[in-house]
Amino acid sequence: MRTAEITRKTAETEIAVAINLDGTGQYDVKTGVGFFDHMLDQLARHSLIDITLRAKGDLHIDDHHTVEDCGIALGQALTKALGDKTGIRRYGHFALAMDDTQITCALDLCARPFLLWNVDFPTAKIGTFDTELVREFFQGFATHGGITLHVDRVHGLNSHHIAEAAFKATARALRMAVEPDSRMAGQLPSTKGAL
Repeated sequence: MRTAEITRKTAETEIAVAINLDGTGQYDVKTGVGFFDHMLDQLARHSLIDITLRAKGDLHIDDHHTVEDCGIALGQALTKALGDKTGIRRYGHFALAMDDTQITCALDLCARPFLLWNVDFPTAKIGTFDTELVREFFQGFATHGGITLHVDRVHGLNSHHIAEAAFKATARALRMAVEPDSRMAGQLPSTKGAL
């Protein structure tokens, strides 16, 4: 089983996360940030990675630390669950349409973290949620998951749709990348001999 559990505790947040890369997309997420919970549910459902996550953060200040630290913890869990990455596809890509919006995602589970984020939002908030926090989540996730992650907005008018399409496109690309590749069984998908 490719599973992992991570507990992360700082002066700002306390997060416990468990994932199963070979799951069915089950989710049980409670962060105290409603819109963010909805996005993490999408990440689980569309990646087919089971995610259980509990977060307690300094929401009396704002949502920033909670959202960012959830990205960090999920990235750490992904790294742990993948192990040495033998036999995985490694690369994933997806173009996702959602109503007025299209987002593309391409990623590489190469242990060389890099986020290229070409996603603009027409509004500063989705309800009470700061749209700039979407990037903060993906920055933490990419950095601690060892992911080269490129996310691009092709077009989009509605901030909710743009954010949700970004999570769904990334989930679908991640699903592809973590899947075992029967033609690479027992081998690393790299000529370097290590990822």
